[in-house]
Amino acid sequence: MPTAETALPGRQQRPFNLPERHEVLGTPLEGPWPEGTEVMHIAMGCFWGAERIFWQLPGVVTTAAGYMGGFTPNPTYEETCSGMTGHTESVLVAYDPAQTRAEELLKAFWENHDPTTPNRQGNDMGTQYRSAIYWTTDGQRAAVEATAATFGEELARHQLPSIATEMRPASEVGQFWYAEDYHQQYLHKNPGGYCNHGPNGLTCQVGILRQDELPAQQDIVPPR
Repeated sequence: MPTAETALPGRQQRPFNLPERHEVLGTPLEGPWPEGTEVMHIAMGCFWGAERIFWQLPGVVTTAAGYMGGFTPNPTYEETCSGMTGHTESVLVAYDPAQTRAEELLKAFWENHDPTTPNRQGNDMGTQYRSAIYWTTDGQRAAVEATAATFGEELARHQLPSIATEMRPASEVGQFWYAEDYHQQYLHKNPGGYCNHGPNGLTCQVGILRQDELPAQQDIVPPR
């Protein structure tokens, strides 16, 4: 990992035009979003497949591919892939907490990649592919800690390595930088494109939902 002093300098302005709306959901990529919308940032290897997992989940308002956790402002894809920005390929997940919970999103996170391999997912190697969760609310932090503990127990039960996921508040990590337009909803635009995400064979239990936590039980569909 580079330091703030050795990272690439980046630039003051975004070096490309970003689409206004999500190619699948039709919602704004950068907002404004409906009142009450919450945002969580996840990283689980290549952001193409990771983003598709989340835009398919109930209650998600929008998703976007980008870079987070490093030092270089307004990085490009090539700069991030060099490993000299400190960023990991990330996905912004904006969701309606009245329709889903952070635990449900985190269930999809833990179950669809290998969180035990630092700086690697399959053949994708480098710090830009590290597993990470960056929360923006206290409720999300509690959900991260609870689901990480639960999934960690499942890993131990199968005699697998422990979780290596970076778990930090977004306020400490810094800004989410949107990726270039061709990365946004990439697998919708390129259905046969590269994707290394899928079920890892383990289950993350998120408990039983209380009736007072969600307006309608039938609105919640567990992630596939």
